[in-house]
Amino acid sequence: MTIHRVTPILNVLSVPDSIRWFQSLGWSCGFAWNEGGLMAEGALHNESGPAQFGSVCSNDAEIFLCHDGQGARDGRLPRQAGDDDTGGVWMSWWLGSPAEVDEMHTRAVGLGMTITHPQTDEPWNVREFHLRHPDGHTFRVSAGLSED
Repeated sequence: MTIHRVTPILNVLSVPDSIRWFQSLGWSCGFAWNEGGLMAEGALHNESGPAQFGSVCSNDAEIFLCHDGQGARDGRLPRQAGDDDTGGVWMSWWLGSPAEVDEMHTRAVGLGMTITHPQTDEPWNVREFHLRHPDGHTFRVSAGLSED
């Protein structure tokens, strides 16, 4: 058996708001769906209401977004000062270089997003920062460090 790809599914309060959140970081909308079916390209609302399921894409990476289902989220954030107990999903986004990690950090800070761990050169040879989605999901935005 060969697994060709894995697509995580995030439980979100609002698919349209989540798509816009990801788009502000450079992701694009893959698709949006509601009870009326597949929505017209770029549409996040139509006569059947807001999107209830959808995806965001960045090159070969894709994340599905599901309104009030398929996973957990935590609307009571933050529960503690650290970010180990969010109740949401954790995943790593791998960027091409430590400079890209710093650029994404600057972008996220400029957008007023929640950073729970600053960009840091970690002992496991990765530069990363932790970015929290409004529904409690945490993304480790990372790149490998050169082994000079």
